[in-house]
Amino acid sequence: MKLFLLILLLPAAAFAQKAPEHTCRILFLDGPDDAPEKLQLFDGATCREVNLPRMNFSKVYQLPGGPLNLRLLSAPPEDPTKVPPGAPGVAVAEGLTDFYLLVTSDPANPVAPVRMQVINAGADKLKPGQTLWFNLTKNPVGGTLGSEKLVIQPNSRVTLDAPTTGNRDYPVNLFFRIPGNERLYPLCATRWRHDPRSRSVAFIIAENGVRSPRVMVFPDYREPEQKKSP
Repeated sequence: MKLFLLILLLPAAAFAQKAPEHTCRILFLDGPDDAPEKLQLFDGATCREVNLPRMNFSKVYQLPGGPLNLRLLSAPPEDPTKVPPGAPGVAVAEGLTDFYLLVTSDPANPVAPVRMQVINAGADKLKPGQTLWFNLTKNPVGGTLGSEKLVIQPNSRVTLDAPTTGNRDYPVNLFFRIPGNERLYPLCATRWRHDPRSRSVAFIIAENGVRSPRVMVFPDYREPEQKKSP
């Protein structure tokens, strides 16, 4: 009888699939000069040193599958079960297999002077040629990027389709408003280069002592995976 039950269970075990791994790229948005350039990313079992670039995304990091509770530490923990309770952290759902880890400054945190936020980078959320815009200011922003029209309210996000076709330049004309003032102020009048292979993330941020917001765009191009020969 036991042998019969074992035989019945074998097909289920054979078809059981391991949870897909997570992939992420890291960005330290507007990080101050005295902030760390590298930290330890702890996934609950393993620590790895990660770069915290300011002007571009990091390389792609591979993380284990399943739900994760990520922590950033200044040094690997001696005991994985005793991570400092104040360590900056963020939860990652099992189904969120590709994401951006957005790091911002938090000088008040004694464990690591940062905080983290997860941005879904799944192919169903952000496609090649598209740009995910975040307005982190109190200013409404609008204008045109090539063939696309951008209207983004304060503290909101919007995804914009490709501004043109092919690998070519396109005109950018953006304006902003000051709260309580209907006048339009110029924000950006230039030309950008479109790469249809890349998806991008753009941030509109405030700068201390400056009335005009700042626009920062980060492209994410990844080399196609090579198929393994049989």
